[in-house]
Amino acid sequence: WRHMEAPRRVKRAWVIPPISVSENHKRIPHLLVQIKSDKQQPGGVIYSIKGPGVDEEPAGIFSIDKLSGKVFLNATLDREQNDRYRLKAFALDLDGRTLEEPTDLEIIVVDQNDNRPLFRQDVFTARVLEGAEPGTCVLRAEATDADDAETDNAVLRYSILEQGPGGLFAINGSTGEICTARPGLDRETVAVHNLTLQVADMSGDGLATTATAVIYVEDINDNPPEFTKEEWSLEVPEQAAGVDVGRLLVHDKDLAGSANWRAKFTILEGDPEGAFAIRTDPHTNDGVLSVAKVRRARGVPHGEKVSPMGRLLTPLPLSAAAGPRDAGALRADGVGAERAGTGGGRAGQRAGARRILPRVSPMPGPAVRVSLTAAPCAHSYALLYDPAGWLQLDPHAGTVRTQRPRRPPAAFLQGGWYIALVLAHDDARPPLSATGTLSIEIVEVNDHAPLLQPPAGPLCARPGPSARLLLGATDDDRPPHAAPFHFQLGPQLARNWSVARYNVTHAVLAPLVELPPGLYSLPLLLRDSGTPPRERQQLLNVSVCPCGPGGACLDGARTASRAGAGVALGALLAVLGSLVLLLLLALLGAARERGCRRALRRGLLRRSRDDVRDNVLNYDEQGGGEEDQGLRAADADPGVPPYDTALIYDYEGSGSVGSALSSLVSSLADEDQDYDYLREWGPRFCRLADLYG
Repeated sequence: WRHMEAPRRVKRAWVIPPISVSENHKRIPHLLVQIKSDKQQPGGVIYSIKGPGVDEEPAGIFSIDKLSGKVFLNATLDREQNDRYRLKAFALDLDGRTLEEPTDLEIIVVDQNDNRPLFRQDVFTARVLEGAEPGTCVLRAEATDADDAETDNAVLRYSILEQGPGGLFAINGSTGEICTARPGLDRETVAVHNLTLQVADMSGDGLATTATAVIYVEDINDNPPEFTKEEWSLEVPEQAAGVDVGRLLVHDKDLAGSANWRAKFTILEGDPEGAFAIRTDPHTNDGVLSVAKVRRARGVPHGEKVSPMGRLLTPLPLSAAAGPRDAGALRADGVGAERAGTGGGRAGQRAGARRILPRVSPMPGPAVRVSLTAAPCAHSYALLYDPAGWLQLDPHAGTVRTQRPRRPPAAFLQGGWYIALVLAHDDARPPLSATGTLSIEIVEVNDHAPLLQPPAGPLCARPGPSARLLLGATDDDRPPHAAPFHFQLGPQLARNWSVARYNVTHAVLAPLVELPPGLYSLPLLLRDSGTPPRERQQLLNVSVCPCGPGGACLDGARTASRAGAGVALGALLAVLGSLVLLLLLALLGAARERGCRRALRRGLLRRSRDDVRDNVLNYDEQGGGEEDQGLRAADADPGVPPYDTALIYDYEGSGSVGSALSSLVSSLADEDQDYDYLREWGPRFCRLADLYG
């Protein structure tokens, strides 16, 4: 028989269930659990633990009291670094012998919502065709959260905080996918849409972060070219082939410089022999009418009408198929050789339009000059067409300069070009003329750093959804040398403050910890997106104020912050003025009181010299009236009781411990008392001395 050993039963007290403890626990040290073994009496067991967090990295987080078996947490835990710790617990006797088999001690770190969700990008960009149908998805803005994915701390919800009028885009709250919400995308109305996105955990009720989505609307061919007027009247010399007669101006709302914008001109009627040709200027999109072949003298009837038509190089989409192509009338007046005289050859030399392409920077400084040259005998020049009044032409030298150092308004630019027409006259008889097109390319340079607007504001001292200060910036430059702007605080401020992007031109400042109320001057680095970028460090004055209901500043603090940092100069002057006024009033009052006292003393002294009685009755003097005369009559009447009988308030009774107060009673008690000493008290007491003496 082989003796089979039964499985050893582990005592219930020595089996330790998993222990849960929250991350970021503040009360350190914190008792987690107490383990014990019933192998020995209390005090006869030595406990110990080993493993990560005890004697392995990160060491020192947990410890155990070797006699009581109490396990303590000694440091703050971060679930995002370690979500659980697996330790071994040991029980030994006082001699070091094992009392229990080592048991597992598992400590689970419970997640807290201590991580904001983060977008994968600060700025998302996408493109969509104008006229896109609702439901056309543009991009997906994804975000991550470092908290536990199994809890609500990492359940994200996406939303659009701001997108401008129209509400053309919508975002899927769960996936972050952005799609068109309704029809109406029109590049000619809004070419770029800036969306401010937000993602928040706790299903949208927790911590939040913002990002920007920039959606560019791409052009489609949905606008026909339009002539700027219905009829032109031009003159053409006879027997001059290859001469440009004039220009037909058209306007197309599609993207300048694109195939959708470029027009093609066709002569529909009025020129059966093909004497004229019309071509498209690739830079201005104008139609240039020229003489295609030489015709006999006066071959072109005076006042013959030619009808050109402008059409698109690319066909219109179906949605714009009904849009008309524009047509106009051109009156070409033939000028005979007899009229031109010997100047006809010169006219042939100067009739072609001259194109000059200077690159202009809009930065302040010396004006840009362009020299126009027509022919040796040219005498004067004039501007035929200067839409913005931006140019100045020397009529004799042909020098063109800008009247202002700034660039012309964008409304007068065509694809970044400023177009003007110049007329040249010679001094012949009759004079001949020619027109030329002056095309100036406006090249934007990044010569301005962004400026913080406004440079100060109030902020609630306690962190929360309402404790935010919206920061903005402006830049005198134009795209692409302006927005998006980048806001950055110094690294030494990152512990107490955070700056998050709100949109391409704004950011949000928020406190990370509760701050004492007061004025804070924060150095802020502001940078644009130009090439190369320009940046400027500015001071942001933040008035941190006590928080009211809902996390807003209290009224007094809000008023003080609106007045600026510190006490405003006007308020300070008002306070100082009030203090000075109070001081003057106090001095005047003191001086008046002092004067009154002096006058009173002088009056008392003067009266005391005249009548001693007035000095005695100073506190209740009525003047020398009836009351005074009744007192004299009483004093002179021997039958009237003594004056002090009026001062008897109550009868004390016989046998009183205190002696009687009345002089009458006193006289009854002691008839031999001498009252002559009363005469020494003054004239007022002489009568008493006579009565009782």
